[in-house]
Amino acid sequence: MKRLPLNALLALLALLGTGPALAQDRGPVERQTLLDLAFTLGESHALRQVCEGAGDQYWRARMMRLTDVEKADQAFDAQLRDRFNTGFAARQGEFPQCDEASRRAEQQTAVKGRALAARLARSMRTRAPSDQASPETVADN
Repeated sequence: MKRLPLNALLALLALLGTGPALAQDRGPVERQTLLDLAFTLGESHALRQVCEGAGDQYWRARMMRLTDVEKADQAFDAQLRDRFNTGFAARQGEFPQCDEASRRAEQQTAVKGRALAARLARSMRTRAPSDQASPETVADN
């Protein structure tokens, strides 16, 4: 089974680095969405490692980029990392081997990640100053 691309999620992670919205500037809904995204990245990391091996750090690297870009206060940064680790542990225990079920779970997690990325992108689009690149422009690049 072919993996679904996570272009929207990757575009969001790139977008997070271009805007002025830092974690401390985000409202409660956006902060919760970031926590949900961190959990989903943790799930994605575990599911990818099941088939690619423990050395694969693809989603962990993106999580590290997210925390770097957000520049969250120490407490929220700890929450983001905890959510990533919780998502990782949940899926690692649920799918100990690479098979059709783990690949299907990986695809379902990709859908969830894209939805979260789209939600964050919409909230950033409504807040972006007129001279700042829109999420669509950043995603196209």
